[in-house]
Formats: sequence, structure tokens, C-alpha cells
Amino acid sequence: MSRYRTRSWRAFDPAAAAAPLTRAASVRILGLDPGSRRTGFGVIECRGSELTVLAHGCLNVTAAAPAARLRLIFQGLQELFSTHIPAEVAVERVFVSRNVDSALKLGQARGAALCAVPSGTPVFEYAPRAVKLAVVGSGAAEKFQVAHMIRTLLRLSERPGADAADALAVAVCHAHARRLLVLAQEAGLPRVRQAAR
Repeated sequence: MSRYRTRSWRAFDPAAAAAPLTRAASVRILGLDPGSRRTGFGVIECRGSELTVLAHGCLNVTAAAPAARLRLIFQGLQELFSTHIPAEVAVERVFVSRNVDSALKLGQARGAALCAVPSGTPVFEYAPRAVKLAVVGSGAAEKFQVAHMIRTLLRLSERPGADAADALAVAVCHAHARRLLVLAQEAGLPRVRQAAR
């Protein structure tokens, strides 16, 4: 049981920081799985409950020097934004482990990715466990399970790479959360925060 409300992934409310969403005929969502060496991305188009994959892949910057990696992530995502013009961005929240150095590098990569988001484009964050719960049905799912479910849900011909699958999972998680939030807003239901357990 978490002592602090902000530390529990169950306490995350995607609507808390977002402006009210509106129902649209179609919404293009970019999912991001930031990493200091590999940044996964996935672009999906949502039409009601139908999800279509437009693009997915990975920005692999492993060969570059550490400082150059951030610039390459920024430039790669800027190009992705100009090509696909997503209306909303969903990003996986940083998972902090005991290795402070790794967490710092991941935070820098995430910052470079978020700086590439055009002004006015809403960004939504989801905890890794919340993404797994939305896609697989278990917050403790393994990476191969996420990739398998993404292939099934999005009717892909082959299983995507781990980074691309994670990014698509974030986009799918946001698509589901968005649909429920729009329905709740239309019904006039108040925003409810889930208590930390």
C-alpha cells in the first residue's frame, strides 16, 4: 500500500490535467515510449471503436554519442509530427527504479520527445501498469504479452518490435480512456478520482 497518493498508478486520472475532450469523427493519436537509446512510436486513427494503425516503429539512436541522441530523438519526432499530424499525444510515464543514472537519462530522452510536440497539441500520460491493464487485462503483463495483444487488437500481419508495441499500447490505452471520458462528459458525470490502495 502506497503512503503517498501520487506514487500509486491507480491514482492517475488522465482527465485531471486535460481540457474537456469532444467527440470527433476520427482522431489521430501518437503513442510514445521514450527511451535514451530507442524511442518507440505508434500512430493510430480512431473512428469510434475502430482503431487503424498508420505507422509504427522505433527511433534507434544507440550509435550516437549521448548528447547527440537527444537531438536525434527531437528531430526524428519533429519529422514524424510533420508527416502524420496527430491531434493528441499519449506518452508512457517514466518508471523510476533504483538506478538514478538510468532514470536521469530516461528523463532527458522523454524531455527531448516532449519538446518535439507542437504547441497546442494535448499530451496525456499513462503509467506503465495502466497501459498493460488496458491492453492485456493485467498490470503485471510481460512485454511479449503486450506485443501479442497489440498484434491481435490492431490486426497487424506480424508482431511489432518491443518498443513499437509499447508505443502502440500507449496509444490504444489513450483511445480507450478518451472514449470513456467523452461518454462520461456527455452524460454529465463528474470526474472521479480513484483512491490509492
